Amino acid sequence: MRKQCKGEAHIVRYADDFVCCFEHKEDATKFYELLVERLAKFGLQVAEDKTKIIRFGRPRDGDDERPGTFDFLGFTHFGGRSKKGRFRVKRKTAKKKLRRSIQNAKVWLRDNMHSPMKYLMRTLNAKLRGHYEYYGITDNTSSISLFCHRVKRMLKWTLGRRSQKGYLTEEQFSLLLNRFPIAEPRIRHSIYG
Repeated sequence: MRKQCKGEAHIVRYADDFVCCFEHKEDATKFYELLVERLAKFGLQVAEDKTKIIRFGRPRDGDDERPGTFDFLGFTHFGGRSKKGRFRVKRKTAKKKLRRSIQNAKVWLRDNMHSPMKYLMRTLNAKLRGHYEYYGITDNTSSISLFCHRVKRMLKWTLGRRSQKGYLTEEQFSLLLNRFPIAEPRIRHSIYG
């Protein structure tokens, strides 16, 4: 297909997920048609809900069409500007993945409500570090910080349910976090050096 393209063409693939990038819309449309045709020969179909042609990249002067966004490998990719004002691709945790991570943390905390404090905090911190390790990339500080904030609120609620009062004050929770510090979010992978 690349030989038939008028402009540049690239593919980014991970396992069975892939994103194809084309310089010209006509090349993307032609590729999509050929892909549907080729898959049909093997009795396969394109997943319509996961497949779309979008305009992505630097905004063009006088162009009313805004560049789109797309989700790939748990991240929403979108166009933005660097601190120096140059265009670059930015990423943040996809909303669906963030909601699922928060829900999983909530279920885990509920299921482990009565676990010993040392085990609870050690395991929770391992889960948080795993989340930061995957999602802690350049430009994603707000998403991983939001995740940490939500987990802290759920932890406070969970620990409050362990007490006879049914709640923890902010002061009690702060003292507890001083004794058992929680893994704080930070960027683990710098994409742009």
